[in-house]
Amino acid sequence: MSFTHRVATFLGLRSDEPAAPSSSGITSPFSGPTLATVTAEKALTLSTVFRAAQVLGTSLAQLSVKLERNGQTVTPTSLITTPSLSLDRGAFIEETVMSLALSGEAFWLLNRPAGPTGDVADIQILTPAEVYIEPHPTRGTVSYWWRGVEYQSWAIRHLKYLRITNRTRGLGPIQACRVELGGNIELRDYASNWFTENDEPTGILTSDQDINGEKAARYRDAFNREGDFAPADGKKKRTIRVMGAGLKYDPMLLKPADVQFLESQQFSTTQMARLFGIPGSIMLAAVQGGSQTYSNVEQDWIGYVRFTLMKYIREIEAAWSTLVPRGQTVRFNIDALLRTDTKTRYEAHNLALTGKWKTRDEVRAEENKAPLTEEQKADIAASAPTTAPTPKETNA
Repeated sequence: MSFTHRVATFLGLRSDEPAAPSSSGITSPFSGPTLATVTAEKALTLSTVFRAAQVLGTSLAQLSVKLERNGQTVTPTSLITTPSLSLDRGAFIEETVMSLALSGEAFWLLNRPAGPTGDVADIQILTPAEVYIEPHPTRGTVSYWWRGVEYQSWAIRHLKYLRITNRTRGLGPIQACRVELGGNIELRDYASNWFTENDEPTGILTSDQDINGEKAARYRDAFNREGDFAPADGKKKRTIRVMGAGLKYDPMLLKPADVQFLESQQFSTTQMARLFGIPGSIMLAAVQGGSQTYSNVEQDWIGYVRFTLMKYIREIEAAWSTLVPRGQTVRFNIDALLRTDTKTRYEAHNLALTGKWKTRDEVRAEENKAPLTEEQKADIAASAPTTAPTPKETNA
């Protein structure tokens, strides 16, 4: 399934708090007749928002995942290698990130064949707009309704992008900044429709003589119509204008940058990069007044991982860790993102191997490679340099 199709599974109009399920058992995702004008689907029509969503999804989908116990890596279970029977692990992570980024929350429906205390065999990602949350203050519990069916908390994991006290739903960038997104959408549409729907005049016809309204209208109509259309195909064509009676025509010429509102669009890109926490270099946009060097880009990556991706990473890790045996923890390997180039990454691996605080198999796991086979280990041992023994000193 393509990236666009997977993103589309989470789109749809929604409000902050969906309404309670009706007596007929059909759950409505809306709290009232007034719907938000800026939805995730509409926001994704902005190239900057789509780019931000694509960067976030790709960044985490490519990371390897490991299972740890007391800081030591252990053999991953099937829930780590294949968390969803309908999606591969990369797609599962990508859809969860898209849900958090576009809706501010994600819901995992847990398949526990043996009941509440049994192991999880499969995780299904739900569309947030279809989920209604029903708190039970007296019992201190929460129920979740999805497509007319009630689920207890042991069957649902609710992930939130941003948590706010006394708010049951998660809050995401799109939900929090609808006004800014709406302004950017209007600017984009206005610039795109400038030549087809704009009512600004294409030029000004002036005269050095006094003319009344009737004569001015006749000159205008004659100028607009004379020779504008070829009789064969009816399409407009350039013609020679004959000016008289002191008439002068001044066309209103606009620079391409003015027509496309490039400065405003640059500011819009900066806004979206700030909203989703993605550096301008990754958004393929130059920051005005800044110079891009290798050092700057590397620092951008480090900041992006620590202050943007880490929110998604920790949320998914925490939810995933509650589903594995007690004492075990799910961890993403973010070293590949912090070391942005191959040379630096391999040099760090070599230092770890030389210092003997990492094994070859641990390094291979970080690079998404299988452990060494016995044959490979034998080849490495055979090719290792031998050190001649140091001769013992003898007394003269």
